[in-house]
Amino acid sequence: MSAPGHSGEDFGDASPQRRLTPLERTIDRAAHRLLAGKPATGARAVLIEAAVFLLKQAWACVFGALMLVVIVAARLWYPDDAGLARNDAMTIAAVAIQIGMLVFRLESGRELWVIVLFHITGTVMELFKTDVGSWAYAADGVLRIGAVPLFSGFMYAAVGSYMVRVYRLHDLRFTRYPPIWATTVVAVAIYANFFTHHYIFDARWILLASVVLLWAPTVMHFRIWRATLKVPLLLIFVGVALFIWIAENIATLSGAWLYPSQTDGWELVSGQKIVSWFLLMIISVVMVTWVYRPKRPEVA
Repeated sequence: MSAPGHSGEDFGDASPQRRLTPLERTIDRAAHRLLAGKPATGARAVLIEAAVFLLKQAWACVFGALMLVVIVAARLWYPDDAGLARNDAMTIAAVAIQIGMLVFRLESGRELWVIVLFHITGTVMELFKTDVGSWAYAADGVLRIGAVPLFSGFMYAAVGSYMVRVYRLHDLRFTRYPPIWATTVVAVAIYANFFTHHYIFDARWILLASVVLLWAPTVMHFRIWRATLKVPLLLIFVGVALFIWIAENIATLSGAWLYPSQTDGWELVSGQKIVSWFLLMIISVVMVTWVYRPKRPEVA
């Protein structure tokens, strides 16, 4: 999954090959054997790059995908009269997924700190948001804090997991990335606004404008296999937020939680939630940069 002959420095001053987990290195070697000798130009080359991109994205999403499978499976097949409450079963499954990610070394200890931090910040927000009635979970099970089942924090952890994994799988580099202190200030303000907008002025549009001003000049360079592409970073942010919103619709359709507008019958989650996910994703992006400092592309 890495480019032949690539030997650039990582965000942590390690080569892309060293950044991969043991399982990922095995997959990487198998991919090189499979793709060796394949054309570097033409339609087949484009198809190969597209396939590798999709596979890397699927691999980066493995935590979130498994969580979504658990949520849907619990809705479709988990018996209502089971001795173990559905929410507790989902929490146990989420813990098992996280343990599996560590046992099979799909996440490093360094990355785990970011994921745990995002887990905690997400759970704290869940406690507040359910208390003010922004959304609600089924009131069953014992593995919960107040009205918030513990599996909810793992959904935020899934977002953090994707962010840290995609950094190393695609060897991300950036031109004109804003100062970390400035992005941290904006991230803190975004998180605070999720709480304060219930009582004072909602600053989300000001914060959205701040994000645009900070990251508008930034271009992300991401490596697929042979190809390295350049894309405006804001466009990536919008795409990820939209993808999370789609997953949220699947989760609410499965009854993992419900918004007030869905209590009398399911309907699409409001499109305004895309803005909320966009802003929340900024928090996870900033947290990742605390661990993996953004680096500029290498000079050829």
